[in-house]
Amino acid sequence: LRRPREDEEEEFLRAHRATSPEVPSFLHYYTEGMPFRRYLEVLAEHEQGINLPIAHVPSSFLFAFVGARIVGRASIRHSLNESLERVGGHIGYVVVPEFRRQGHATAILRLALQVAREKCRDTRRIVVTCDDDNLGSIRTIEKNGGVLENIVSGPDLDKPKRRYRIDLDLMLWSAPTPR
Repeated sequence: LRRPREDEEEEFLRAHRATSPEVPSFLHYYTEGMPFRRYLEVLAEHEQGINLPIAHVPSSFLFAFVGARIVGRASIRHSLNESLERVGGHIGYVVVPEFRRQGHATAILRLALQVAREKCRDTRRIVVTCDDDNLGSIRTIEKNGGVLENIVSGPDLDKPKRRYRIDLDLMLWSAPTPR
């Protein structure tokens, strides 16, 4: 997992176009037409807690590569506010559609947990959430040591959300990597 380099803008935009119709939030903080160099600066600022939008927390926003191709991305939130504690969690991940069902989500989450181990210094308990009907994410989270804490629902949610806890001290760090 890493940030794209400036010379990888074309691949970045390809992954964005392939994923955004289905997942409009594939690229946090990106607006159409934004200079790529500026976007990379914004990601670096937000990782340091600089110029954060209201109600956002410092986060590492990283991309998973296989060779020169972006296969997915992960957002690792360094701490949680009330909303993230309830339904967002410490880690969010997305796999580009053409790379789904190939094991990349499991590898991306495992790598994101390694980043969280360094960045989320105030906790050893990572929260990861998914829609209650997302069988792929349920399997991914459970393969990475996720233990279901509860299922959250309410008028503010389109679907119930499953909340998992992953204890970083119990993780086995021989992680698979994206192929």
